[in-house]
Amino acid sequence: MLVAARSSLSRSLSLCSPGIAHRRTITSAKIEVNGVHLHYQQTGKGDHPLLLLPGALGSSQTDFGPQLKSLNKERFTVVSWDPRGYGRSIPPQREYPLDFYHTDAQDAVDLMKALHFRRFSLLGWSDGGISALIAASKYPSLVRKLVVWGANAYLTPEDIKLYNSVRDVSKWSEKMRKPLEEMYGAETFAKTWAAWIDGVSEIEKRSDGNICKEVLPQVKCPTLIIHGEKDPMMPGFHADYLHKHIKGSRLHVMAEGKHNLHLRFAEEFNSLVEEFLMSQD
Repeated sequence: MLVAARSSLSRSLSLCSPGIAHRRTITSAKIEVNGVHLHYQQTGKGDHPLLLLPGALGSSQTDFGPQLKSLNKERFTVVSWDPRGYGRSIPPQREYPLDFYHTDAQDAVDLMKALHFRRFSLLGWSDGGISALIAASKYPSLVRKLVVWGANAYLTPEDIKLYNSVRDVSKWSEKMRKPLEEMYGAETFAKTWAAWIDGVSEIEKRSDGNICKEVLPQVKCPTLIIHGEKDPMMPGFHADYLHKHIKGSRLHVMAEGKHNLHLRFAEEFNSLVEEFLMSQD
């Protein structure tokens, strides 16, 4: 059941001088959606709403700082969220049934409905890109445009081998590990990451690797696929597959981009996305 009730735990963070604070404020709040209290952040006053969907274990705080800060606040209203079981949308604890991407997709759409946005665009990174693809395919009348990067529609045994090679988070660089340990605590972070690997491994085994291949032809909105040529987590053939099976989609390759290209090259990424979102298709 969808209940559009804001919690009392809302706050605002001014990011600039008082004279223009109303344009640069990030509001942080919780709202009840499908039986859970989802945390989200919102900024801007534009007439084109955007929802940012984070990657595995990701949250608004860890995944989209440069986008919340710098995307055009006159043209866009930017919303970023923590999917159920992630970040500040705990409880519940995160679980990984075979359909967890579909659950996230439904929650994402229902969150935007609860916030009274009638049509909106989706920007999804990695796992968030998968959920964005599912949401766009299921709700073509609601999703205006779609941007995905670091996303895939299926899994191969090689993908699972790659994920298992980084299962031990103690071997991650401090830069990658620290924000997530601060969010979850070291023990919970390690357990949740291992649970994610186990969850996607079950998808690979039980569904012949298919995550959402069947939905791609149903994505009707203008779609931009961004791929980092140096992405160690997502081989380029996954982006090529999305491009081939989403009719009319555009593929942009960032030569120096890795998996977190929207953070590492935030200015270039934001400019590319804004141009696409504002273009007439």
